[in-house]
Parts: sequence; structure tokens; C-alpha cells
Amino acid sequence: MTRLAQTAGLNDIQREILSTVRDFVDKEIIPVATQLEHRDEYPTEIVEGLKELGLFGLMIPEEYGGLGESLLTYALCVEEIARGWMSVSGIINTHFIVAYMLKQHGTQEQKDTFLPRMALGEVRGAFSMSEPALGSDVSAISSKGVKDGEEYVLNGQKMWLTNGGTSSLVAVLCRSDEGHPEGTAPHKSMTTFLVEKEPGFGEVRPGLTIPGKIDKMGYKGVDTTELIMDDLRIPANRVLGGTTGRGFYQMMDGVEVGRVNVAARGCGVAQRAFELGVSYAQQRHTFGKPIAQHQAIQFKLAEMATKVEAAHAMMVNAARKKDSGERNDLEAGMAKYLASEYCKEVVEDALRIHGGYGFSKEYEIERLYREAPMLLIGEGTAEIQKMIIGRRLLEEYRFQG
Repeated sequence: MTRLAQTAGLNDIQREILSTVRDFVDKEIIPVATQLEHRDEYPTEIVEGLKELGLFGLMIPEEYGGLGESLLTYALCVEEIARGWMSVSGIINTHFIVAYMLKQHGTQEQKDTFLPRMALGEVRGAFSMSEPALGSDVSAISSKGVKDGEEYVLNGQKMWLTNGGTSSLVAVLCRSDEGHPEGTAPHKSMTTFLVEKEPGFGEVRPGLTIPGKIDKMGYKGVDTTELIMDDLRIPANRVLGGTTGRGFYQMMDGVEVGRVNVAARGCGVAQRAFELGVSYAQQRHTFGKPIAQHQAIQFKLAEMATKVEAAHAMMVNAARKKDSGERNDLEAGMAKYLASEYCKEVVEDALRIHGGYGFSKEYEIERLYREAPMLLIGEGTAEIQKMIIGRRLLEEYRFQG
């Protein structure tokens, strides 16, 4: 049988990287993922293994010690990792977005300072847009950075930081009115600040507190936190790119590649759910034969496999579009929307195939069932993706009358 979600046109290096990651997932992640997830335990040994494989520097240019690979290679690796345990892919994704933003928008000094250590996994990244009073409405951000001599003073509360505790570098989006008169459009008066901190919880540097892990339904193991800034002082040379007012665009660029990543995670979780479903259907017997031989189950497996293939193809297309240097917000939005929705549906169908056992914590599908909903929300809800897709379609298909 041909394995689902194959990618045509890969070179030898890409195939070798993916084979190595797949072996690591099968041997080091899948056997321990459910146990660690039930304990909500950070996967320290897995992360150390990923560092040894060089995955923290996969897309960081070779001149900074990375592998200099494409977004497609990265997305396919994330797909494999999420197939093992989605939380591990989240640890990598958040780090990757910060590294990508530095590579694309950082000053030379910022690149030289952070990227070599990020490539090794010595500095691990997190990024922060959301706040307690807002979700997808980024323009409503109230956290503020005010210039004071050669420093900026940051105040505000941020929410939903993946890697909030384990990271040592956080890209934080704040409002900064300096140089932007009253009445300036909100998205033109935002700045990304690079905040260095000690890993851990509590007061991790003067003026910066990470209260603790948020207890979640799924997506466990990885630390998701708040971030509280109370007269946090950072030097002016830690404004990403060296100029205020560009933060919204920098963050949206990062989120755009992040959406490809979330699509890849949806593909990986859906693949694993299909594997579990098709395997169990051949072991479980009813009415004298394996349930896989019942037409109702075969129809379900057919639908699941088709959704896995369709989501993978759309994710690959979005990644290749970005790698070509073209605008890909339409493709990334479509891929994220479809992959996350299909992931939820494939996981639910796999749980149905398991019957009552799917509701038991003994079975891996129970964990996947709790993890899939996060993908419906992360990097923009389905409704946000539809808005992006709709607007872009109207640009492309403008009525000429």
C-alpha cells in the first residue's frame, strides 16, 4: 500500500531529513507521548533529541549555523512530529516564527546576536500578540511601550504564550505611539520588542512575570502561559528591525508562515488518527468478521484517507508558494482552514471506529481527540481564515462592470 500524504519533487537531502525525523518520531516520541501528555510533563528528552537533529535551526541560514532549508522542508518535518505528538510541534513552531521574524526583519546586530544560538536551540523563542481582553482583534492591543531615553518601558498583560516558561527570547507586540501622532491607524502604531528573559516561572527579570502554566483540555506538556509587564525596561536596540511602527506587519508575516505550520500539524494529527483507525478496524471483530470488512467502516476509512490527502496537498502548495517568494496569504489561509477542519473530522471518525474504547485514556485516539480542537483556534480561527480568503478572492475576481 502506498503511504498517504507523499510529496512529489523532493530532493535527496529533503528525503533524508524526513526519513530521519520519521524514525525519531516512531522510536522516541510515539512510545512515550501519551504517558507524558497524561502527566502534563514537558518533553525534555525529546527536545534535546530535536536539538541534536538540528531542527531548531532548520530554516535558519547556514551563515548563522542553521541548515538553511525551505519552508516546505520545515512544514513536512512538522507534519511528521505532529503525527507523533502535536505538543512537540508547538515547541518547534513558536521558536521557528521568532527565528523567521528575526531573519526577515531583524537588524544585522539582532541577527548576529540571536540566530546562531537559536540554531543550536540554546536560545528558544516565543511570540506574543494576544491579550486577555482580545483574541483575533489584534488592533485592540492595549499593552504599551513608551520610550524613556535609550530604553523603552513596557506595560501590559499578554495571553496564550506557547513556550512562555521555557523560552529565553519573546517577541512581544505592543502599542508604541512615539513618532505616530494621535489618529494614526492602530496597525501603524505597533512595535515588536525582543524581550530577553530567564527560563522559568515567576519574576524572570525585573518587571517581567510569567505566572505559571495554564491548565488546558489538550495540548499538554508544552507550557502555555500569560506574560505580565510592569515597567519592564528594555534597551532601544531591542526594537525588532530598529524602527517602531512596523510590528503589525512583522507579526503578520510570521503568522502567515505559522499558518502553514498549523496546517502541517493538522495533517500530521489526521495521519496518525487514520493510522490508528485503519489498524483498529482490522483487529476488532463484530458479527464474525473484522469491522474493516463492513461497508460502513470502509466508507468511513475512504473519507478519512481522502481528507488526509487533500489537506496535505493544500499545505504543500501553500509552503511552495511562500518559498517561491510570492504572496501566499490566500493559500496559507485555505490550507490552515481546511487542514484543521479535516483534522477534527478524521480524528472524530477514528474515535467512532474505536467505539467505547476510544473514550478510554488507555487508547491514543483519546489524546488526539482532545488535541485537535486547538488547531481550530491557533494562528487565527476558521472565521478569520474565511475573512482572509474572502477578501483575497474579491481582489482576484474583482467585478469589471
